[in-house]
Amino acid sequence: MSEELRDIITDAIKSHNADYVEVRVEENEATHLRYRGRELEEIATSTARGGNVRALVNGGWGFVSFNTLGDLKKRVALAVSHARRVGSEKSVLATVKAVVNVVEPLVKKDPLKVPLVVKKRLLDEYNEIIWSTPGIQTSSIAYGDGRRKVIFASSEGSYIEQSKVDVTIHLGALARDGGNVQQVGLSLGSNGDFGLVETLHPQVKDMSRRAVELLKAPQLKGGEYTVVLDPVLAGVFAHEAFGHLSEADFIYENQRLRETLVLGRRFGERHLNIVDDAALPGLRGSYEYDDEGVPSQKKYLIKDGVLVGRLHSRETAAKMGETPTGNARALDYRFPPIVRMTNTFIEQGDLSFDDMISDIKEGVYAKNWYGGMTSMEMFTFSAGEAYMIRNGRVEELLRPVVLSGNVFVTLENIEAVGNDLEMNQGGGCGKGGQSPLPVSSGSPHIRIRKCLVGGA
Repeated sequence: MSEELRDIITDAIKSHNADYVEVRVEENEATHLRYRGRELEEIATSTARGGNVRALVNGGWGFVSFNTLGDLKKRVALAVSHARRVGSEKSVLATVKAVVNVVEPLVKKDPLKVPLVVKKRLLDEYNEIIWSTPGIQTSSIAYGDGRRKVIFASSEGSYIEQSKVDVTIHLGALARDGGNVQQVGLSLGSNGDFGLVETLHPQVKDMSRRAVELLKAPQLKGGEYTVVLDPVLAGVFAHEAFGHLSEADFIYENQRLRETLVLGRRFGERHLNIVDDAALPGLRGSYEYDDEGVPSQKKYLIKDGVLVGRLHSRETAAKMGETPTGNARALDYRFPPIVRMTNTFIEQGDLSFDDMISDIKEGVYAKNWYGGMTSMEMFTFSAGEAYMIRNGRVEELLRPVVLSGNVFVTLENIEAVGNDLEMNQGGGCGKGGQSPLPVSSGSPHIRIRKCLVGGA
């Protein structure tokens, strides 16, 4: 971004009397390809440029977004005017140091430099693998990549330029035998490496074959079982069931949660550690600064089984008397930043998978994630695949299962944590109408006693 624009932003901010003002300007470019069945349904490239102003006056926020950079002073004045209309108390923001920095993207094989025809040829190959599997009824493929450059400037003196490249691919195979329908999906993502999606041929073949195998798989008899979750499903549990409850804007607005999620309260055994860490390099949820200019950091949410932290913006940190964590994120320039997760995971323990299942007489091994929902502390997740565990061995394939329960009880029932942490980068997080925000989730294998399991 030119020095001229930097001066324009700085001048616009200083010319208005407000407790705090920030400006974000973005440039985005993206590619999307989507298949439904055998047909290419959508292929598109797009570019966008825009920005927003956020102003704080007497505790009230004003927000204005725009698609052209002209009349920036008027945009700031409008945001300040909006803030004055709603502000009625003292403005509070946790103090952070002003930052001036330029952050270049981490790119291994830049997807934006790969010709569109090459991307289409690769997806055609994956679609052909799916359709060459006998018993497949239909398929779905969605690929996307993009580059996002964000310029952030604040009335406190921060000026940050930050760029990031993102790649995602989602594939699905659906098999049918009369009224019996089964489907399996594969979702992957990368922080700036097209190479990740180039070599999925074996995984696509296995996904398609497993969808057909599920047609003949037995259905589990519902009940309480000892359940082992693979890293993908355990990571989803950490993100969906517990991570969202750790977002401080949600906690601050809910009296019941404030009384439940008290720092220092024990929620699990000493082997349980849950982390949110945007400072990890190379992951889709990683960045150097959040959308308020706060540096990223590793945050323990649960450490040695005890609740020790939560995720904050500058405002929620100030209101709750805690430290900002660098978790204020916006999907793009059309939205204000809100408290969001980054890379959320359960830290690994010291048990191998074989040791974890060795003393299970009858249990369930649940893998991958198909869907689910949460409501406060209650959750319901559908596993993408499941197997019986009998006498310490993984045995027959089952129809997909549904896991449900209370997150706090389930945390207490995590009785073993594996030594094989894996991070899943195929997902996107939704909150407040902002979706899909790039995140990562992960875990080693974990074992949960007395988990309620039903057939899907």
